[in-house]
Amino acid sequence: MGGKRKKGSKKLSERQVKILNFLQKFIETNDYPPTIREIGEAADISSTSVVNYNLNLLEDLEYIGRDRTVSRGLRLLKPLRPMAGYAKSPEPDMLQIPLVGRIVAGEPVPVPASDFDYMPDETISLSRGLVRDPEKLYALQVKGDSMIDALINDGDIVVMRHQQKADNGDLVAVWLQDQEETTLKQFYLEDGQVRLQPANPYMEPIYLDAKRVEIQGKVVLVIRQLH
Repeated sequence: MGGKRKKGSKKLSERQVKILNFLQKFIETNDYPPTIREIGEAADISSTSVVNYNLNLLEDLEYIGRDRTVSRGLRLLKPLRPMAGYAKSPEPDMLQIPLVGRIVAGEPVPVPASDFDYMPDETISLSRGLVRDPEKLYALQVKGDSMIDALINDGDIVVMRHQQKADNGDLVAVWLQDQEETTLKQFYLEDGQVRLQPANPYMEPIYLDAKRVEIQGKVVLVIRQLH
């Protein structure tokens, strides 16, 4: 009777070799791993479940490691060829922050739930040194010019901390229940009424009953988009 097959002894299929080659080249080029969608496109696989099946086999064979709690949670354990300047996973001093949408007038932003189980494919890389606390962070792309005097322009990225309370003067993402839209403004609570203050001299503040306002996060960092 044959003994149990050792991990790593199984011959890889042509598709699995293609996935590993793409994974290795992508990490060498970008210093972070690809998403499942990007792997599928590179390997001509239309189904994400088929990509997952092959990644699970590669994990069982110890060619890769996977962290399923993050979007880009792949790491290469056994390269098919020597890697020049290869980082074994996203650099330990780098964070992968989910980019979950835009702040667009009239449309709700799909911010993460309180348990943070929403994991989009798109992320941004951020040095840990830029934020004191890496917990519960997500990013939004700003659309509009209501905060230009706060040096936040159309197309910039704001890194948010998911929280439901704010102090006066905090820059927050706010869900307006009556208008069913999300806006980015400075928050002020004044005698049971909320003033949402734009940073644009041509725009008026918004006054609302505090019960009709839901805070979805506080800005902790702004990433400028240079044009």
